[in-house]
Amino acid sequence: MILNYILSNVSYEKVVGEINKDIKGIDFDSRNIKEDFIFVAITGFKVDGHDFINTAIKNGARTIIVEKDVKVDDEITLVKVADSRVALAEVSSAFYEYPTKDLNMIGITGTNGKTSISYIIDSILKEVKHKTGIVGTLGVVIDEKNIKTNNTTPESLHLQNFFEQMRDENVDDCIMEVSSHSISLNRVDMIDFNIGIFTNLSEDHLDFHNTLEEYMNEKTKLFYKTSDVNIINNEDKYGKALIKKLEKDRDIKLLTYGIDSGDIRACQIEQSVNGIKYSMITPKGNININLPLPGRFNLYNALAAAACALHMNISLDVIKKGLEGLKGVKGRFELVELDKDFDIIIDFAHSPDGFENVLNTVKQFAKSRIITVFGCGGDRDKNKRPQMGKIASKYSDICLVTSDNSRSEKTEDIIEDIVVGIDNHTCEYFKIPDRRDAIKKAIQIAKSDDIIMLLGKGHETYQIIDGKTYDFDEVEIIKEIIN
Repeated sequence: MILNYILSNVSYEKVVGEINKDIKGIDFDSRNIKEDFIFVAITGFKVDGHDFINTAIKNGARTIIVEKDVKVDDEITLVKVADSRVALAEVSSAFYEYPTKDLNMIGITGTNGKTSISYIIDSILKEVKHKTGIVGTLGVVIDEKNIKTNNTTPESLHLQNFFEQMRDENVDDCIMEVSSHSISLNRVDMIDFNIGIFTNLSEDHLDFHNTLEEYMNEKTKLFYKTSDVNIINNEDKYGKALIKKLEKDRDIKLLTYGIDSGDIRACQIEQSVNGIKYSMITPKGNININLPLPGRFNLYNALAAAACALHMNISLDVIKKGLEGLKGVKGRFELVELDKDFDIIIDFAHSPDGFENVLNTVKQFAKSRIITVFGCGGDRDKNKRPQMGKIASKYSDICLVTSDNSRSEKTEDIIEDIVVGIDNHTCEYFKIPDRRDAIKKAIQIAKSDDIIMLLGKGHETYQIIDGKTYDFDEVEIIKEIIN
């Protein structure tokens, strides 16, 4: 592809050198550069890509995009921009010939529920034989093919490549988790979103965004990128404010959902360990649903997914089939199959609101004790640690406080931050830094009808301790301990 075409939507400050040259690829990692590639020098948080320009040129780059003043040889085309991350999205989308224009793009943002809603929507769309793609915490899925990724929302270059693969596979709909980081870091620039969904907002990622308001402001940007409809939780404080803002600012369709209020809502609710029975009320009529996922938080997720499907003119009968045919989502309230008289549930909950939702749900059907194994991530927002300790002790009979990706921090220090919030008058607790030992202890002390909750890791199959990554699959570890 000719460089001139690739640069056609780039807001560059200057271009020095030949622009009618053939480009064979793009990358922002100098180690991946090959002959006739574009190298985009990004100023990162730990590493500055500008320091690797010579390496990129040595590896074959003949075009360099920078945001700093640098000197290169005459045969190298130099493109100076204000923001290299923005430019990366612009050149990537052009190189892959704007693939999202050919996909129905569904973007989901919020603190909790993004992954579950993605897979609930996917289940409904499969009922109408749509080919789907998913981008999110569990990786990328392209028409049933799974690809592992490192981030909830990958970098813009990788995203555009995934979208191209989806287009090549004749995918109809791409369901995408849109993290606040990805919006802030321009990863979702140049994506043509058709549908935007807002779940909720609670304290999370404040190590990156500083305040809840800043965190919300980033998420709000998604709903100014959409072309067809915005779907908002009417019973979340921040969702209500977003609805008012969008009603004032945007002239596109707006759908709201909630259990007691909204365009799509629920009544006659019956909860059990096996799921929720309810009547769904919609502008297109009402229908009884037997959702095989427990907890009010999953009811919100199902209502959001149903709102999306209704906008896409999918009938209530088909939506019902999609909701009732759900197989569950890995690491989301996942009941581990055991031949024991107690249960173990794995969940990705890693924020105060996530803890409240999951543990409150379990409390409603627990026949005996709740034993909760959890920790908090290192190098992340420290303010939520005592909050999570408080919530865990509120609903649990026993807490085993342990590691959860301590990263560069000492696990023992993180544990001390957590136990400050634990009410030891209502909850017995143990401090066990090694997560495997904590799981083993929970299994050893479990009695008939107890429920062990393993919170924080969910689908993750690794632990990051002292900056190193170790294999850590909780399902496999449970089986090994029991055997």
